[in-house]
Amino acid sequence: MASNNNNSSNKNPKKANLLDHHSIKHILDEYVSEIVTSRGYVEDVRMSNVRLLMGSIIIIIALVAQFYPKKFPENRDFLIVCILLYILFNGLLQLIIYTKEKNAILFTHPPEGFFNSTGLVVSSKLPRFSDLYTLSIASADPKSKAAKDPVEFTKSVTQWFTTDGILVEGLFWKDVEGLINDYAREPKKNK
Repeated sequence: MASNNNNSSNKNPKKANLLDHHSIKHILDEYVSEIVTSRGYVEDVRMSNVRLLMGSIIIIIALVAQFYPKKFPENRDFLIVCILLYILFNGLLQLIIYTKEKNAILFTHPPEGFFNSTGLVVSSKLPRFSDLYTLSIASADPKSKAAKDPVEFTKSVTQWFTTDGILVEGLFWKDVEGLINDYAREPKKNK
């Protein structure tokens, strides 16, 4: 299926600053999302929407506290409530990010027409001062009977980038697609 790689991407090659691991990870993560969605998985944006809602609430609390019509010290109790709410909602937001998202770059719904499948959680890691990129795919609902065992690979990013920082998309596409295929395979029954 490597032929599914769109030809328009060859016109605008993805280029990274090889000295900046955030730039490298961003380009790889972005391309992983393209590959996974090209396989029929639709992005599940519910977690992003929850984060946006929480962030909006935090901003509204800060704005209300800033522009409250009374001046200090008359508004002292009101400001204390706003500060406590601000801390509470920020804590909830960080808890959601830490417990639900972790290193996730993409959440998906199950592919359309597949009733014995779950959505995916695609995660990646590229530690600072390391060239080893780890990509993992797991079930979005690990408690489901349709959930499969997670799969992952760890490879050096030097395999996918030229010395000029251009992503060799075909090689990376092949590796990511191989990981998706590994995840999609039926598990071996041990009897």
